[in-house]
Amino acid sequence: MPVEDLVPDAETQPFWDGVAAGELRLQRCGECDRAVFYPRALCPHCFGDRLDWFTSPGKGTVYAYTVARRAFSPSAGTPPYTVALIDLDEGVRMLSRIVGDSPVRIGDRVELEITRLGGEDSPALPCFRVRESV
Repeated sequence: MPVEDLVPDAETQPFWDGVAAGELRLQRCGECDRAVFYPRALCPHCFGDRLDWFTSPGKGTVYAYTVARRAFSPSAGTPPYTVALIDLDEGVRMLSRIVGDSPVRIGDRVELEITRLGGEDSPALPCFRVRESV
């Protein structure tokens, strides 16, 4: 499903509100104190239901990546582009785009950059930019 077709619900609205504000908001479990991503009603670690939102600094490490040579939707932008699994410093892993011209390597340090990949009419998305290459 293209991102422009996604409709936030009660569980994901705080995440998308954060993206609109230029922030990466994650959840933290009030029972086991672990960070949670993607947004949900129950902690995947302990099944607790006390999940609170916090703002992440948006820093992490590239765990894996691939170069897409075909766009899957208009909001994806013009290929080729890099899609990566990012291990955030809070202990969660998220799939995202790498923006910028820097080559990407496993282990690179990255930082959050909110981007509209398909132009001003496309939705804002949490992407990452390489800040320190290994």
